[in-house]
Amino acid sequence: MGILQDDVVIILQPDKEGDPSVITVNCPDKTGLGCDLCRILLFFGLNIVKGDVSTDGKWCYLVFWVVGNPTTRWDLLKKRLIGACPPCSLASGFHYYRSEFQQPPKIPDVFLLKLCCNDRRGLLHDVTWVLCELELTIKKVKVSTTPDGKVVDLFFVTDARESLHMKNRQDETNDNLKEAIGDDMISCEIELVGPKIAACSQGSSFLPSVITEDIFPMEMCEELPSLSLTSSKVSITMDNSLSPGHTLIQIVCRDHKGLLYDIMRTLKDYNIQISYGRFTVKQRTCDIDLFIVQADGKKIVDPSKQNGLSTRLQTELIRPLRVTVVSRGPDTELLVANPVEISGKGRPLVFYDITLALKTLNTGIFLAEIGRHMIGDREWEVYRILLDEGDGLSVPRSKIEENVWKLLMGWD
Repeated sequence: MGILQDDVVIILQPDKEGDPSVITVNCPDKTGLGCDLCRILLFFGLNIVKGDVSTDGKWCYLVFWVVGNPTTRWDLLKKRLIGACPPCSLASGFHYYRSEFQQPPKIPDVFLLKLCCNDRRGLLHDVTWVLCELELTIKKVKVSTTPDGKVVDLFFVTDARESLHMKNRQDETNDNLKEAIGDDMISCEIELVGPKIAACSQGSSFLPSVITEDIFPMEMCEELPSLSLTSSKVSITMDNSLSPGHTLIQIVCRDHKGLLYDIMRTLKDYNIQISYGRFTVKQRTCDIDLFIVQADGKKIVDPSKQNGLSTRLQTELIRPLRVTVVSRGPDTELLVANPVEISGKGRPLVFYDITLALKTLNTGIFLAEIGRHMIGDREWEVYRILLDEGDGLSVPRSKIEENVWKLLMGWD
């Protein structure tokens, strides 16, 4: 194709303040590329207000109009987007949407970050913010508070820069945490964990049934939860009459943070290829048109397959995450869950948003755990937060539930 690697991603800043930035991606195609790119944009705190996607199955062209984060590190974003694209040198002679031509991703090293601090309100969010800024992805966490007012945080993390084994990178992490925490920080230790511990930090287990029933009442009883915790008015239609070689999916729904990512990850899990797509947002309502084919390059004509894909899309758009607050004897527990992609990637910044919502409500965290669990036939990332009620929980549980949900959905 003769395209330079640096030209794979082009970012244009707006001439007028408040207008969206335009990100163009021009590279070889692969299954799930749109999902991977949308996930990166979500991680960088950007909202997609318009998008165009086209591909011939070998080469693709994507344009995203994005807004939302005045502190975006655009050079780093470009580097991450280029890293998600297949090398241009491999474009000749292959149809990249075919999964058999894709190499399995490299399994990243897992590090244990052990942090000891004096406890205070909002501490966990401040730590989470630093780790996100440093591109350290939290795979698992265990947070505990001691009787003498100290907090011991165990974070199992991976490093997008692949340099946490180096002293200067560890020093950078320690210095940034010290700057954010101040004199409350007592110690910080970082070490590479062995394969067995790394596998445990990323592996799945089964949740007790009582927790599963708390998080998934809709799946258990087939009834919708409170409408305040759902995205209503989702319309999905499929049409095979408008294109001889493609199935058209038309989606109309309320916008939320990560909407396009939720659609793309669902199609990626179903091994669906988008040949052409258009996404627009007007007054918080999204209109999406997607011309798709299956992995064999054919349209979807089987009614059961159409219904299965339509049902899954509707489920993911109505409730892309699960949020509930429940009683555990005398204690109160916040439960949040989001589905994990078949590729093993989870939704970015969920723990960040949870801790931010609790910080704004001045609600403390006594214990916190992140783990991956098999629920039904799917893997979920489950966040269990035991709230610090002190002399009594001053914030109503319904308000905690609603505020966490709205922040996760970008409806603040």
